[in-house]
Amino acid sequence: MNRPGGKVDIVDFGRMCTMGIVRATEAAALAAASFTGRGDEMGGDEAALGAMAAQLQKLPVGGKVIVGEQGYSDNKQLQAGAHIGEGSKHDADIALMPLEGSSINARSLSNALSVIVIAQKDTLLRVPPIYMEKIAIGPGFAQGLVGLDRSPKDNIEALAKAKGVDARDITVCILDRSRHGKLIEEVRAAGAAIRLIGDGDIAGVIQTTDTNETGIDMYLGIGGADQGILAAAALRCAGGQIEGRLLVRDKEDQKLIKKYEIPDISKIYTLNDMISGDASFAATGVTDGYLLDGVRKAGSKASTQSIVMRASTGSVRIIDTIHDCSLSMS
Repeated sequence: MNRPGGKVDIVDFGRMCTMGIVRATEAAALAAASFTGRGDEMGGDEAALGAMAAQLQKLPVGGKVIVGEQGYSDNKQLQAGAHIGEGSKHDADIALMPLEGSSINARSLSNALSVIVIAQKDTLLRVPPIYMEKIAIGPGFAQGLVGLDRSPKDNIEALAKAKGVDARDITVCILDRSRHGKLIEEVRAAGAAIRLIGDGDIAGVIQTTDTNETGIDMYLGIGGADQGILAAAALRCAGGQIEGRLLVRDKEDQKLIKKYEIPDISKIYTLNDMISGDASFAATGVTDGYLLDGVRKAGSKASTQSIVMRASTGSVRIIDTIHDCSLSMS
């Protein structure tokens, strides 16, 4: 229901859209799963993108893609700036990743996801598709306990003290990349354990929200700026802290910084900078991970597992769904 003047009510906004976005992540995950373990990254990406786009056109509001596909595909429906949904107006901001971890999916490794965030209009930070340095922890700690302006050792010790444990009891999730060689050395020198992941830093950040289940206390390292916005939205719903700082590597990055009119490249973005309003977050597992089970297929039937979260209510739902693949999704 709309308020006078046509503005979408926050509560109704979430209720209208939450199941719509989870249907879209389910469709994308099912499509990507047809390429799991087949070594075809592009095929998985294209399949997920097409399936997600078809479902998002059914959203009961009009949405503008703020974080989307980066133009590698001929399918332009989910690129930044695109309009999706049945509404003609820009009622909501959309951030999405039809297949986070295309290389993971191609090799049938853990933590490939399909992810969507739908947020109130003009509340998602618009960032260029470059790298972002990030640090994240879960809920229940004083704001600003950790930060990018401090060393890994200081951050680990601060978190350990807040948890009442030794630094050796802290586990840090880091992407397994050569650029993280020095970071890995510093984390280990501080006494913490490391869980290296091949890809999928959205899942890596979300794992900090349930340390008892995942064993991850902190996320550190450099990954995509787009993934940083999606991860921040998940933390707004589930609780936690994140900081991000854009990283310019070359002239192409500098051009993008200029295009996106970023005034201060050294700025550290907090969670509230990345997403400032209500949001719903949905993710469906493509391959098995610490967060979600992947797609299972048996004949014409398939099962998916999704997580759906809303910031305004604090609700977190795990949805297990059986799909009849001989029928169209509904």
